[in-house]
Amino acid sequence: MYYYIMKKLMMKKIFVFVILGLNFYFAYSKEDDPVVMTVAGKDIPLSEFLFLAQKDSSVDLLDKKSLEDYVTLFKNFKLKVAEAESLEMDKTYAFEDELNNYQTQLKASYLSDKEGEARVLNEVYERNNEIVSVSHILFPLPAQSLSKDTLAGYNRAYEVYKRIANGENFDTVGQSLAAEEKSGVAYETIDYLYPLKAYKAFEDAAYSLPVGVVSTPVRTAFGFHLIRVNKRIPNPGKIQVAHILIAEPPESAGPKDMLEKMFMDKVNEVYEKAKKGEDFAELVRTYSVDDKTNAKDGVLPYFGLGEMVRPFEQAAFALKTPGEISEPVRTRLGYHIIKLLNRKERVPFEEMERGMYMIMKQGERNFDLYKSFEERQKAKFGYVLNQDAYDDLQHLCDKYFPTDTAFYNEARKMTKTLMYMDMTDFPQYEFAEYLRLYPFSTKTYSGDFLNEVYRLFVRDIVTELEKRTLNERHPEYDQLVKEYHDGILLFEISNQRVWNKPLEEQAALEAAWIKELNEKFPVEINWKVLKNLKKFIRKTPRK
Repeated sequence: MYYYIMKKLMMKKIFVFVILGLNFYFAYSKEDDPVVMTVAGKDIPLSEFLFLAQKDSSVDLLDKKSLEDYVTLFKNFKLKVAEAESLEMDKTYAFEDELNNYQTQLKASYLSDKEGEARVLNEVYERNNEIVSVSHILFPLPAQSLSKDTLAGYNRAYEVYKRIANGENFDTVGQSLAAEEKSGVAYETIDYLYPLKAYKAFEDAAYSLPVGVVSTPVRTAFGFHLIRVNKRIPNPGKIQVAHILIAEPPESAGPKDMLEKMFMDKVNEVYEKAKKGEDFAELVRTYSVDDKTNAKDGVLPYFGLGEMVRPFEQAAFALKTPGEISEPVRTRLGYHIIKLLNRKERVPFEEMERGMYMIMKQGERNFDLYKSFEERQKAKFGYVLNQDAYDDLQHLCDKYFPTDTAFYNEARKMTKTLMYMDMTDFPQYEFAEYLRLYPFSTKTYSGDFLNEVYRLFVRDIVTELEKRTLNERHPEYDQLVKEYHDGILLFEISNQRVWNKPLEEQAALEAAWIKELNEKFPVEINWKVLKNLKKFIRKTPRK
């Protein structure tokens, strides 16, 4: 994918790998990794035998009886795999797809810093302890903005900031500017701001500002914001309720006063029945017009603050004890009678982790998520940035947006070393080519756009470097893939021959099958090596 970048790295090192790497491999194979068993014509190295044996705490390879038992178990396992391969079970699309998915996930586990990611996710999770209410005044910027655009926008926002700092009312100023037809300014109050629901810069400001304090201009992809925190409230978690919805009659049904009285009499009648303990689900079926919840006894999914219309939400969260019923509450849909079913004071981290990860990996916050991995890899490969060369590209952003053809036409002629990594110089024009091919960023300001794409450029290179040395740095990788490969085949062939049969027949079927396999496939066991495992075990760390 990044051949034009990586070709020089590969060519520079390929002869070193061939001369040193392969010689080392063969030396290791002959001296420390002899064949321990041959099954169906396939040699099985000692490293594979030890890798699996040492994962089983019940196996003592230095005890004769334990060793012999495990050799028999291992041989039978390999015979079953050989049978599956003879039937070409490893050639099916389902098998290849499952193995490829595993390899992808395994590689991803090496090409990341899970501890660093967990720290970032926990920081976001802890923000969920409180909900922030904010108001903000937005001074919009063009969809693609240069320095001159942002400077003008910033100055405009800062002038308004100074007016508010000098005593003018924040809300009055915001509403007044928003009312001006040509101002383009927006004023908004967000009653409940949760983590990961706004641009990162906006959220960071909102969660760090004291209540009542107005921020200096904060830039996001929308433009510049002046932000004021109105209040902070402890997160009450989520609740689950059931409700009865009674719809108001249409105006055409009769005189308004008479209809209103009849309608309210009906609402109060249903409310009294619910309070007296009549079956709530039956009342739902009899009176509620909410087709979406009627078949579910009026039960709604769990929800938090800000997820329902305000009157309904306020009445629901005012209920404290499961089983408690609210007075009738009016919304644009009609009158609701609400019964509290359950509360989740705080959703556990484990339930939110996957969702937070998926949000963060796909947007601007991916740089927070992967920062620890990138910094670790940059240090490993000796990354050095040439700031002067980067500044040349940054100055070019003052004239053109990075996706403009004019930007590329000038940048591709730049020859300074932009960065150095893994004994290799990367000139400006290589980054320009990357930017042309992969112009992906969440930012709308040219300088920020450039910075995000540059960080992706560096990330792709360190990831590619790590992939190229994966087996060298993680020798267990091939063993894990082999183990999973054989495990899939073992499951499929065993299920076909034994496990899908009645339980009382399985022992006899297993014994007959093992006898058949031993007669069908040749097996050679190198007992000379196996009886002298002590010297090999000292060299092989337990996995």
